[in-house]
Parts: sequence; C-alpha cells; structure tokens
Amino acid sequence: MKKVAIGVDIGGTNTAIGVVDGEGNVMVKDSIPTPSHGNLDRYIEELTVAIKELIKSVKLVNSDIEILGIGIGAPNGNYYNGTIEYAPNLSFQGVVPLVELLKKSFPELDALALTNDANAAAIGEMIYGGAKGMKNFVMFTLGTGVGSGIVVNGDLVYGADGFAGECGHTVLIPEGRMCGCGTKGHLEAYCSAPGMKRTAFEILVRDNAVNSLLADKSYKELDSKMIFDAAEKGDKVALEVFEKTGHWLGQALADTVHHLSPEAVFLFGGPTAAGDYIFKPTKAGMEKYLLPIFKDKIQILPSKLKQGDAAIVGASALVWKEVDK
Repeated sequence: MKKVAIGVDIGGTNTAIGVVDGEGNVMVKDSIPTPSHGNLDRYIEELTVAIKELIKSVKLVNSDIEILGIGIGAPNGNYYNGTIEYAPNLSFQGVVPLVELLKKSFPELDALALTNDANAAAIGEMIYGGAKGMKNFVMFTLGTGVGSGIVVNGDLVYGADGFAGECGHTVLIPEGRMCGCGTKGHLEAYCSAPGMKRTAFEILVRDNAVNSLLADKSYKELDSKMIFDAAEKGDKVALEVFEKTGHWLGQALADTVHHLSPEAVFLFGGPTAAGDYIFKPTKAGMEKYLLPIFKDKIQILPSKLKQGDAAIVGASALVWKEVDK
C-alpha cells in the first residue's frame, strides 16, 4: 500500500492543498481562496470539502493508497496548540483552533499537525530536500517577509510557547527601517523582497541614478525579479542592491551561526533565484562577522524544494514527522 500525506498551505490570498507521496512528489493539488470575510465555519467547511475531493481523486487513480494525515503550514501557526494565533494577514480574529476543528471532519486520521510556514519549509527540507541526513541546520525563507526554521539534533525548535525561530525579526540596524511588524531595524525590513525594493529606491535617490534601468519603475511596480534582470544587464544600482542585501543577510547569519553552530544554512524563496548575485555577498558577509572557530565551516545552500510546490510539500512533511514519533 502506498502511503501519502496531505499538505495544506494557508496563505493570505489562497490556500493550496496537495497529496504528497513519500518522495516529496505532489500527486494532485488544488487551491481555494483564503477568505477575507472572516467566517471561520464556512472556511473549515470549504477546506474539508476540498481535501476530501482531492483524496477521492487520487484514490480513483490508485485505490491502494493510505492517507496518513494532514500537515498544515500557516502564518503564526502554533505547533503545540494546533492553533493560528493573531495572524496579521488573515481575516480570522484572535486564536483559531484549526487542528481541533479539522479533526472533527477527519477523525480517522491519526496525524494532524500545524506549524508556521517557515518551520514547514525546514521540515520539508529535512524530509525531502537538501538537509536529508543533517541533524543541525537552519532554513531562511526570503519573500514578502523573512522567516526561519531551526533544526537542532534532528528536531525542529519550537521554544516554550511554539513560536521560536523568528530570526527575521532580529535587530539588524538599531532604529533602522520600520519593519512590517511595527518595530524598527529588523532583518526583514532589509532582506525581504520588499526590503530589496526599498534598498533600490534609497540608492536611486542617493545617486540621482536617472540612467539606471530601475529609474522609471514605480514603487508599487518594482519587484525583486526586475532587480535581478537589471543586474544581469550590469545595472550598477541593481548590483549594489544585491551586494547590500547579501551583506546584511550574511551579518544576520553570522549571529545565527554563533547561537546554533549549524552544519548549513538553507535559503529559500524568490530572491534566491538570483543565484550568485545573492549567495556570494551573503557568504562573504557571514564570513566577515564569524568567530574564527566557525570560519569556512558553514555552508550556505539553496533549498532543493521545488519552488512551485514547496509550501504544500513542506506542510505535508509534518505528517511524516508525526508518524515517526
């Protein structure tokens, strides 16, 4: 019998759902809107229907399938309590007992777990990706924000309350840029995709760089892909954006290394598609700030999770961890 897991990724706009096999392949997937109306009961009903339809469709193709459980990645997901707590980009208010509510619809499943999306990515990397066989590593997710998942001695670190691992909100520059969380100077304000955009505009203004390929872009229009495309064409502003972003990220990674002494740091997310433009300055920045005992020991590696399916695959990996307990 082929054993599979359900992965659910709850985003601010859409909820992606997929059936994932033991090798990390997404057999079938679908998505539903993440509601803006805040009606939790209706959302649970829609999510239940979507999951059951996927199970039905995959069993039509292969009836010899066992569904082991459901893993969920969500903003502000608390693994200990199975709750989403005060997520700023979701319409649901307060504490949402998501696992408890879904268990009512799937009482036959033993493994049903939830964590935040960066933790899910770290578990996915450990189960399916480049961290197979590693016991100590850190995953940084670079996107709209900067998230992280920390693995120590083969276990994800959740801390006392389930919310450990917010490396994106370490203070990079005291009293620096305003972060989306409302505090100044956090890493996320500099090394997220929006942070890169802010850096580009600061350089454009500083240098009056009217001839830059980025000069005619509006703030809302510009994104990290455009910065990469400009860098490929030798644009000085774009190249400096990557140098600065990598330096800042490397500085933060040095702190993480000093705290945890990992085997490797994995980077995941849209900006990492820039390859050496981001990886080289990040490595150089990290090495600059490391203690001598750590120099030239810590790898910075791209995630091996498929970008398109990574959120679903990462969430599904929670199930395998629960089953292996």
